[in-house]
Amino acid sequence: MNIDLKDIGSKVQPVLAFLKRYITFLFFVGMLLVAVFLVYRINQFSNLQPSEDAVTEKLQTVQRPRLDQDVLQKIEQLESQNVEVQSLFDQARNNPFSE
Repeated sequence: MNIDLKDIGSKVQPVLAFLKRYITFLFFVGMLLVAVFLVYRINQFSNLQPSEDAVTEKLQTVQRPRLDQDVLQKIEQLESQNVEVQSLFDQARNNPFSE
């Protein structure tokens, strides 16, 4: 197989003409393929469930906060003394996600 540099231009010319004619169509087809691939991968990742071993491992590393009984009694004492704070505590109990 002998390739001459002078022949390359004449052999590439039809390919370039085809690409110039259909460049917008090829661009939209390419973007459509990328979008379909992204939707497919997002669907795969959204349905992915962790294994039981991974869940157990993560649960073992979580440290649950502990509240000392003396601190709890002090907070309850302060709550009962201050009406404004007591209303804030009641509001937080009723709707913990509001600020």
